[in-house]
Amino acid sequence: MSQVTLPHDAKAGPTKPEVRAVTLDKLGLRTTDHFVDVGSCTGSVTIEAARRVERVTAVERKSDRLDVTRKNLAANEYDADVTLREAEAPDGLPADADAMFVGGSRNFEAVLDHAVETGVDRVVMNVSRVEPAGDAIEAFRERGLLSAVVQMQVSHGYELAGATSFRSNNPVYVVVGRRDAEGL
Repeated sequence: MSQVTLPHDAKAGPTKPEVRAVTLDKLGLRTTDHFVDVGSCTGSVTIEAARRVERVTAVERKSDRLDVTRKNLAANEYDADVTLREAEAPDGLPADADAMFVGGSRNFEAVLDHAVETGVDRVVMNVSRVEPAGDAIEAFRERGLLSAVVQMQVSHGYELAGATSFRSNNPVYVVVGRRDAEGL
């Protein structure tokens, strides 16, 4: 698979490639899935999913960020039917999603309620701050969705004084939910 090209910036992302890889793995996307990206921002997750599934809906509350998603989609190859919706979730979320990615913590509890009510099979939420991560874990647990939590710390090598050192990205908590979750 080719790399995701993101020539346009939304100043609030993108989800880093290593985190996207784990996120998409945890979502277990199948070609027949309808995938929903809640808070699409740069569209990095939207693009990766559009290369794996038949249908994608990207929901973003800020028109300038949705425009960035649109432009970055145009710079990449994918086969899915992609729908972009400007809305503040849970408004704009489809009722027939199979898998859902929640990229931010705004209104996430209402988004999870929508996922439960509409029978979404798999939900993954990425969180970069400790307190919202705890809130997300508890919200997934309360709804009977919690199946795993992964804390990721990715570091990239660079040259320092003739040797290799590492620069760390912020840790990310990947909260994984499944409709048939048995808990942790």
